[in-house]
Amino acid sequence: MSSMLRTTLLLGALTGIILWFGQFFGGSQGLVVAFVFAVVVNFGSYWFSDRIVLAMYRAREVGEAEAPALHRTVRNLAVQAGLPMPRLYVIPSGAANAFATGRNPEHAAVAVTEGINRLMNERELAGVLAHELAHVRNRDILISSIAATLAGVIMMIANMARWTMMFAGTGRDDEGRGGAGVVGLLLMSILAPLAAMIIQMAVSRTREFAADETGARITGDPLGLASALDKLGAAAARVPLEASPQTAHFFIVNPLSGRSLMRLFSTHPPLEERVARLRAMAGYRG
Repeated sequence: MSSMLRTTLLLGALTGIILWFGQFFGGSQGLVVAFVFAVVVNFGSYWFSDRIVLAMYRAREVGEAEAPALHRTVRNLAVQAGLPMPRLYVIPSGAANAFATGRNPEHAAVAVTEGINRLMNERELAGVLAHELAHVRNRDILISSIAATLAGVIMMIANMARWTMMFAGTGRDDEGRGGAGVVGLLLMSILAPLAAMIIQMAVSRTREFAADETGARITGDPLGLASALDKLGAAAARVPLEASPQTAHFFIVNPLSGRSLMRLFSTHPPLEERVARLRAMAGYRG
């Protein structure tokens, strides 16, 4: 199954949960309000994501005179990817990581930590930067914003359901459901957000696999990115990046992986699986 088809199916599943939950709850007006609110919040974040995330990590824009090698590598990769040159930033952190942001290719930014510049050789850094440009080319910021919007609607409907149970009852007693309706609504208000979160994380993991594949095709060197991911996994355990859970999905490796207890709720696939796929792309048999 292609990554785009998988993403489409996952987003469709989120939409299905909204419709199912909305029908059960019976609040079509509340559903519309929740949807409009989620769109405003998440697409406001999407529109200004570059400014918000870069400011959070104190990223500093660097010009070509200050970072000529970084600019040269990204410019060459952008040409190969058919993308405009993004703005380049450096994050003042000894941790090794990188991310891309921006609402479209014309407003994209790529940020790398000081630590990743010291850790990677030229081939590996090119793999990392190509992965980030792949996110830009694949419009992953838009896709993640859609997933966040749909999941946010579900969370808000669940909250509405809980408040309704507290103050107004379920509105189903006249149909003879009574306590069963209360229990059903309570279960749905717990399970629907949980399912939405799992699906949203699955969307994020799918886009990481896709960015690995696209990035490897941009460089023509899957093993360069595989080597970089191996190094990043080891480095993340030694020097973790202080990151917000709300922005963890932006980074090439999960900065919260050391604190993650469940793979279902991880924004990133296991590094071993990502490396294995890249090696398979290269026909590696070692």
